[in-house]
Amino acid sequence: MTETLVADPGMLIQARESRGLRQNEVALAMSKHLGATVSQAYVSKAEAGRVSVSGERLEAFSAALGYPVAVLCDAPDAEGVGIGLIHHRKRASLGAPALRRIHNQLKFGRRQVAPLLAAAGDHPHRFHRHELAEDESPEEIAQLVRREWSLGDGPIPDMVAVLERAGAVVLLRDLDTRELDAVSAWPSEGNPMFLLNVAAPTDRARFSLAHELGHVIMHHVPGGTVVQEKQADMFASEFLMPARSIREQLRQGVDVSRLTQLKSVWGTSMAALARRALDVNALSDWQYRNLMVEMSMLGYKTHEPVSLKPERASKIYGVLQALMGDRGTTVEELAAMAGLFPDEFHQLYLATPSH
Repeated sequence: MTETLVADPGMLIQARESRGLRQNEVALAMSKHLGATVSQAYVSKAEAGRVSVSGERLEAFSAALGYPVAVLCDAPDAEGVGIGLIHHRKRASLGAPALRRIHNQLKFGRRQVAPLLAAAGDHPHRFHRHELAEDESPEEIAQLVRREWSLGDGPIPDMVAVLERAGAVVLLRDLDTRELDAVSAWPSEGNPMFLLNVAAPTDRARFSLAHELGHVIMHHVPGGTVVQEKQADMFASEFLMPARSIREQLRQGVDVSRLTQLKSVWGTSMAALARRALDVNALSDWQYRNLMVEMSMLGYKTHEPVSLKPERASKIYGVLQALMGDRGTTVEELAAMAGLFPDEFHQLYLATPSH
Protein backbone atom coordinates (compact mmCIF):
# COMPACT_ATOMS: atom_id res chain seq x y z
CA MET A 1 0.00 0.00 0.00
CA THR A 2 2.71 2.49 1.00
CA GLU A 3 4.56 1.74 -2.24
CA THR A 4 1.92 3.80 -4.07
CA LEU A 5 1.91 6.64 -1.55
CA VAL A 6 4.34 9.55 -1.65
CA ALA A 7 4.97 11.97 1.20
CA ASP A 8 4.15 15.64 0.76
CA PRO A 9 7.26 17.71 1.57
CA GLY A 10 5.28 20.47 3.25
CA MET A 11 3.47 17.99 5.46
CA LEU A 12 6.77 16.44 6.52
CA ILE A 13 7.84 19.87 7.75
CA GLN A 14 4.59 20.60 9.57
CA ALA A 15 4.53 17.16 11.17
CA ARG A 16 8.11 17.49 12.39
CA GLU A 17 7.57 20.99 13.74
CA SER A 18 4.37 19.94 15.52
CA ARG A 19 6.46 17.39 17.44
CA GLY A 20 9.17 19.91 18.25
CA LEU A 21 11.81 17.80 16.50
CA ARG A 22 14.93 18.85 14.63
CA GLN A 23 15.91 17.22 11.36
CA ASN A 24 18.79 15.33 12.95
CA GLU A 25 16.43 13.90 15.59
CA VAL A 26 14.07 12.67 12.86
CA ALA A 27 17.02 11.11 11.04
CA LEU A 28 18.11 9.29 14.21
CA ALA A 29 14.61 7.94 14.84
CA MET A 30 14.33 6.79 11.23
CA SER A 31 17.70 5.07 11.49
CA LYS A 32 16.54 3.12 14.54
CA HIS A 33 13.34 2.10 12.76
CA LEU A 34 15.12 0.95 9.61
CA GLY A 35 18.22 -0.50 11.24
CA ALA A 36 20.24 1.52 8.76
CA THR A 37 21.68 5.01 8.78
CA VAL A 38 19.51 7.89 7.60
CA SER A 39 21.30 11.22 7.43
CA GLN A 40 20.05 14.65 8.40
CA ALA A 41 20.85 15.68 4.82
CA TYR A 42 18.32 13.12 3.55
CA VAL A 43 15.60 14.50 5.81
CA SER A 44 16.43 18.00 4.58
CA LYS A 45 16.18 16.90 0.95
CA ALA A 46 12.87 15.13 1.62
CA GLU A 47 11.40 18.26 3.19
CA ALA A 48 12.64 20.34 0.28
CA GLY A 49 11.01 17.98 -2.22
CA ARG A 50 14.36 17.04 -3.74
CA VAL A 51 13.81 13.33 -3.14
CA SER A 52 10.60 11.33 -3.37
CA VAL A 53 9.63 9.56 -0.15
CA SER A 54 7.67 6.32 -0.38
CA GLY A 55 7.81 2.70 0.72
CA GLU A 56 9.95 1.86 3.73
CA ARG A 57 11.34 5.39 3.96
CA LEU A 58 7.77 6.71 4.24
CA GLU A 59 7.06 4.13 6.95
CA ALA A 60 10.19 5.29 8.75
CA PHE A 61 9.04 8.91 8.62
CA SER A 62 5.68 7.78 10.00
CA ALA A 63 7.36 6.00 12.91
CA ALA A 64 9.69 8.92 13.62
CA LEU A 65 6.99 11.61 13.48
CA GLY A 66 4.19 9.64 15.10
CA TYR A 67 1.61 10.19 12.36
CA PRO A 68 0.00 7.59 10.07
CA VAL A 69 1.44 7.34 6.58
CA ALA A 70 -1.73 8.72 4.98
CA VAL A 71 -1.41 11.97 6.95
CA LEU A 72 2.13 12.56 5.69
CA CYS A 73 0.90 12.20 2.11
CA ASP A 74 -1.78 14.87 2.39
CA ALA A 75 -1.21 18.44 1.29
CA PRO A 76 -0.52 20.84 4.19
CA ASP A 77 -3.70 22.77 3.48
CA ALA A 78 -5.90 19.69 3.34
CA GLU A 79 -8.87 19.54 5.73
CA GLY A 80 -8.11 22.85 7.38
CA VAL A 81 -4.45 22.24 8.20
CA GLY A 82 -3.42 25.41 6.47
CA ILE A 83 -4.87 27.86 8.96
CA GLY A 84 -3.32 31.10 7.86
CA LEU A 85 -4.82 33.25 10.59
CA ILE A 86 -3.45 32.28 13.98
CA HIS A 87 -3.54 34.56 17.00
CA HIS A 88 -1.39 34.13 20.07
CA ARG A 89 -0.60 35.92 23.30
CA LYS A 90 3.01 35.16 24.13
CA ARG A 91 5.86 36.49 26.15
CA ALA A 92 8.84 37.91 24.29
CA SER A 93 11.10 35.12 25.57
CA LEU A 94 9.26 32.42 23.61
CA GLY A 95 11.51 31.39 20.73
CA ALA A 96 10.50 30.97 17.10
CA PRO A 97 10.89 27.14 17.04
CA ALA A 98 8.56 26.77 20.03
CA LEU A 99 6.04 29.12 18.45
CA ARG A 100 6.12 27.14 15.18
CA ARG A 101 5.58 23.93 17.16
CA ILE A 102 2.54 25.35 18.92
CA HIS A 103 1.09 26.84 15.73
CA ASN A 104 1.41 23.46 14.05
CA GLN A 105 -0.19 21.75 17.04
CA LEU A 106 -3.18 24.03 16.48
CA LYS A 107 -3.20 23.21 12.78
CA PHE A 108 -3.09 19.48 13.46
CA GLY A 109 -5.75 19.88 16.13
CA ARG A 110 -7.96 21.43 13.48
CA ARG A 111 -7.22 18.55 11.11
CA GLN A 112 -8.05 16.00 13.79
CA VAL A 113 -11.28 17.57 14.99
CA ALA A 114 -12.87 18.63 11.68
CA PRO A 115 -13.74 15.12 10.40
CA LEU A 116 -15.01 14.09 13.84
CA LEU A 117 -17.40 17.03 13.97
CA ALA A 118 -18.47 16.34 10.39
CA ALA A 119 -19.22 12.71 11.22
CA ALA A 120 -21.36 13.75 14.19
CA GLY A 121 -23.46 16.18 12.15
CA ASP A 122 -23.89 19.93 11.98
CA HIS A 123 -22.17 22.01 14.66
CA PRO A 124 -23.17 25.65 14.15
CA HIS A 125 -21.52 28.46 16.06
CA ARG A 126 -22.63 31.88 17.26
CA PHE A 127 -19.46 33.82 16.55
CA HIS A 128 -19.72 37.01 14.49
CA ARG A 129 -16.85 39.18 13.40
CA HIS A 130 -16.95 42.77 14.62
CA GLU A 131 -14.17 44.74 13.03
CA LEU A 132 -13.44 47.80 15.13
CA ALA A 133 -14.84 50.98 13.62
CA GLU A 134 -13.09 54.28 14.27
CA ASP A 135 -15.76 55.32 16.75
CA GLU A 136 -15.88 51.96 18.57
CA SER A 137 -13.88 50.66 21.50
CA PRO A 138 -12.92 47.06 22.34
CA GLU A 139 -15.03 47.39 25.49
CA GLU A 140 -18.12 48.09 23.38
CA ILE A 141 -17.44 44.99 21.30
CA ALA A 142 -17.06 42.92 24.48
CA GLN A 143 -20.42 44.23 25.72
CA LEU A 144 -21.97 43.37 22.35
CA VAL A 145 -20.69 39.78 22.47
CA ARG A 146 -21.97 39.41 26.01
CA ARG A 147 -25.42 40.51 24.83
CA GLU A 148 -25.32 38.21 21.79
CA TRP A 149 -24.50 35.28 24.05
CA SER A 150 -26.96 36.29 26.81
CA LEU A 151 -24.28 36.46 29.48
CA GLY A 152 -25.63 39.37 31.50
CA ASP A 153 -23.25 41.64 33.39
CA GLY A 154 -22.08 39.37 36.20
CA PRO A 155 -19.04 37.12 36.61
CA ILE A 156 -18.53 34.33 34.06
CA PRO A 157 -18.42 31.05 36.02
CA ASP A 158 -16.71 29.02 33.29
CA MET A 159 -14.93 30.64 30.34
CA VAL A 160 -14.31 27.34 28.56
CA ALA A 161 -17.99 26.42 28.79
CA VAL A 162 -19.00 29.84 27.40
CA LEU A 163 -16.80 29.33 24.35
CA GLU A 164 -18.01 25.77 23.80
CA ARG A 165 -21.68 26.75 24.12
CA ALA A 166 -21.07 29.41 21.48
CA GLY A 167 -19.78 26.67 19.15
CA ALA A 168 -16.01 26.96 19.55
CA VAL A 169 -13.67 24.01 19.87
CA VAL A 170 -11.40 24.23 22.91
CA LEU A 171 -8.49 21.80 23.14
CA LEU A 172 -6.38 21.50 26.28
CA ARG A 173 -2.78 20.57 25.59
CA ASP A 174 0.57 20.51 27.30
CA LEU A 175 2.35 23.16 25.23
CA ASP A 176 5.66 22.44 26.98
CA THR A 177 6.21 26.09 27.87
CA ARG A 178 5.01 28.62 30.40
CA GLU A 179 5.60 31.48 27.96
CA LEU A 180 2.33 31.05 26.06
CA ASP A 181 -1.10 30.30 27.48
CA ALA A 182 -3.31 30.04 24.40
CA VAL A 183 -3.51 30.31 20.63
CA SER A 184 -6.60 30.67 18.48
CA ALA A 185 -7.80 30.65 14.91
CA TRP A 186 -11.05 31.07 13.04
CA PRO A 187 -10.68 29.41 9.65
CA SER A 188 -12.79 30.56 6.74
CA GLU A 189 -14.77 27.34 6.97
CA GLY A 190 -15.49 25.79 10.32
CA ASN A 191 -15.71 26.66 13.98
CA PRO A 192 -13.33 28.92 15.88
CA MET A 193 -10.68 26.95 17.74
CA PHE A 194 -8.76 27.69 20.91
CA LEU A 195 -5.70 25.74 22.05
CA LEU A 196 -5.17 26.22 25.79
CA ASN A 197 -2.02 25.40 27.73
CA VAL A 198 -2.83 23.08 30.65
CA ALA A 199 0.14 24.57 32.54
CA ALA A 200 -1.55 27.97 32.79
CA PRO A 201 -3.16 28.79 36.16
CA THR A 202 -6.94 29.06 35.83
CA ASP A 203 -7.09 32.81 36.37
CA ARG A 204 -4.49 33.39 33.67
CA ALA A 205 -6.06 30.79 31.37
CA ARG A 206 -9.45 32.53 31.59
CA PHE A 207 -7.97 35.92 30.74
CA SER A 208 -5.93 34.43 27.89
CA LEU A 209 -9.04 32.78 26.42
CA ALA A 210 -10.94 36.07 26.66
CA HIS A 211 -7.97 37.82 25.05
CA GLU A 212 -7.99 35.28 22.20
CA LEU A 213 -11.74 35.69 21.86
CA GLY A 214 -11.17 39.39 21.37
CA HIS A 215 -8.68 38.63 18.62
CA VAL A 216 -10.91 36.26 16.64
CA ILE A 217 -13.87 38.63 16.95
CA MET A 218 -12.11 41.93 16.20
CA HIS A 219 -9.02 41.06 14.16
CA HIS A 220 -9.72 39.24 10.92
CA VAL A 221 -6.05 39.57 9.97
CA PRO A 222 -3.66 38.94 12.87
CA GLY A 223 -0.89 41.47 13.05
CA GLY A 224 0.70 40.74 16.39
CA THR A 225 0.99 44.49 16.84
CA VAL A 226 1.08 46.37 20.12
CA VAL A 227 -2.22 47.98 19.12
CA GLN A 228 -3.96 44.64 18.52
CA GLU A 229 -2.60 43.21 21.77
CA LYS A 230 -3.82 46.21 23.74
CA GLN A 231 -7.23 46.00 22.08
CA ALA A 232 -7.50 42.29 22.94
CA ASP A 233 -6.55 43.02 26.56
CA MET A 234 -9.19 45.77 26.75
CA PHE A 235 -11.78 43.37 25.30
CA ALA A 236 -10.82 40.65 27.79
CA SER A 237 -10.98 42.98 30.78
CA GLU A 238 -14.47 44.17 29.89
CA PHE A 239 -15.66 40.69 28.90
CA LEU A 240 -14.60 39.13 32.21
CA MET A 241 -15.05 42.18 34.46
CA PRO A 242 -17.75 44.48 33.02
CA ALA A 243 -17.17 48.00 34.28
CA ARG A 244 -20.83 48.63 35.13
CA SER A 245 -20.83 45.62 37.48
CA ILE A 246 -17.38 45.66 39.02
CA ARG A 247 -16.91 49.41 39.49
CA GLU A 248 -18.88 49.68 42.74
CA GLN A 249 -17.21 46.57 44.17
CA LEU A 250 -13.81 48.10 43.51
CA ARG A 251 -14.78 51.49 44.88
CA GLN A 252 -15.49 49.89 48.26
CA GLY A 253 -11.73 49.77 48.70
CA VAL A 254 -8.87 48.07 46.90
CA ASP A 255 -6.09 46.42 48.87
CA VAL A 256 -4.43 43.00 48.82
CA SER A 257 -7.11 41.46 51.04
CA ARG A 258 -9.93 42.84 48.90
CA LEU A 259 -8.28 41.65 45.68
CA THR A 260 -8.00 38.15 47.16
CA GLN A 261 -11.76 38.14 47.81
CA LEU A 262 -12.63 39.48 44.37
CA LYS A 263 -10.38 36.96 42.64
CA SER A 264 -12.68 34.15 43.80
CA VAL A 265 -15.74 36.08 42.58
CA TRP A 266 -14.57 37.19 39.13
CA GLY A 267 -12.11 34.41 38.30
CA THR A 268 -9.34 36.76 37.28
CA SER A 269 -5.91 37.36 38.76
CA MET A 270 -5.32 39.91 41.50
CA ALA A 271 -3.05 41.76 39.07
CA ALA A 272 -5.84 41.94 36.47
CA LEU A 273 -8.29 43.15 39.10
CA ALA A 274 -5.87 45.85 40.24
CA ARG A 275 -5.46 46.99 36.66
CA ARG A 276 -9.23 46.99 36.26
CA ALA A 277 -9.52 49.18 39.36
CA LEU A 278 -7.19 51.67 37.69
CA ASP A 279 -9.17 51.53 34.44
CA VAL A 280 -12.50 52.28 36.14
CA ASN A 281 -10.96 55.05 38.28
CA ALA A 282 -11.25 53.14 41.55
CA LEU A 283 -7.48 53.60 42.00
CA SER A 284 -5.23 56.51 41.17
CA ASP A 285 -1.98 55.96 39.29
CA TRP A 286 -0.07 56.45 42.54
CA GLN A 287 -2.26 53.96 44.43
CA TYR A 288 -1.96 51.42 41.63
CA ARG A 289 1.84 51.64 41.56
CA ASN A 290 2.06 51.24 45.33
CA LEU A 291 -0.27 48.24 45.22
CA MET A 292 1.86 46.62 42.53
CA VAL A 293 5.00 47.16 44.63
CA GLU A 294 3.31 45.58 47.65
CA MET A 295 2.16 42.56 45.64
CA SER A 296 5.64 42.14 44.20
CA MET A 297 7.19 42.20 47.69
CA LEU A 298 4.73 39.50 48.76
CA GLY A 299 5.80 37.33 45.82
CA TYR A 300 2.42 37.58 44.13
CA LYS A 301 3.92 38.40 40.73
CA THR A 302 4.97 34.76 40.42
CA HIS A 303 2.45 33.01 42.65
CA GLU A 304 -0.82 34.55 43.80
CA PRO A 305 -2.90 33.22 46.71
CA VAL A 306 -6.25 31.54 45.99
CA SER A 307 -6.19 28.73 43.44
CA LEU A 308 -9.22 28.63 41.18
CA LYS A 309 -10.86 25.40 40.09
CA PRO A 310 -9.61 24.28 36.66
CA GLU A 311 -12.09 24.58 33.81
CA ARG A 312 -12.75 21.53 31.67
CA ALA A 313 -13.29 21.20 27.92
CA SER A 314 -15.98 18.65 27.11
CA LYS A 315 -17.35 19.36 23.62
CA ILE A 316 -15.19 16.95 21.61
CA TYR A 317 -15.34 14.31 24.33
CA GLY A 318 -19.13 14.45 24.14
CA VAL A 319 -19.06 14.20 20.34
CA LEU A 320 -16.89 11.09 20.52
CA GLN A 321 -19.04 9.45 23.17
CA ALA A 322 -22.06 10.00 20.94
CA LEU A 323 -20.30 8.53 17.90
CA MET A 324 -19.21 5.46 19.82
CA GLY A 325 -22.50 5.01 21.65
CA ASP A 326 -25.07 5.84 18.98
CA ARG A 327 -23.26 4.63 15.90
CA GLY A 328 -20.89 2.03 17.27
CA THR A 329 -17.82 3.71 15.82
CA THR A 330 -14.67 2.12 17.23
CA VAL A 331 -11.70 3.93 18.73
CA GLU A 332 -9.58 2.67 15.85
CA GLU A 333 -12.02 4.11 13.32
CA LEU A 334 -12.14 7.45 15.12
CA ALA A 335 -8.36 7.58 15.32
CA ALA A 336 -8.10 6.91 11.59
CA MET A 337 -10.57 9.72 10.90
CA ALA A 338 -8.49 12.07 13.04
CA GLY A 339 -5.20 11.02 11.46
CA LEU A 340 -3.68 9.66 14.66
CA PHE A 341 -2.52 6.32 15.97
CA PRO A 342 -5.05 4.84 18.45
CA ASP A 343 -2.89 5.23 21.57
CA GLU A 344 -2.30 8.95 21.06
CA PHE A 345 -5.90 9.50 19.99
CA HIS A 346 -7.11 7.95 23.24
CA GLN A 347 -4.68 10.03 25.26
CA LEU A 348 -5.66 13.31 23.59
CA TYR A 349 -9.38 12.87 23.13
CA LEU A 350 -10.83 10.03 25.21
CA ALA A 351 -9.26 10.56 28.61
CA THR A 352 -11.75 12.04 31.08
CA PRO A 353 -12.06 15.76 30.28
CA SER A 354 -9.77 17.73 32.52
CA HIS A 355 -7.67 20.87 32.66
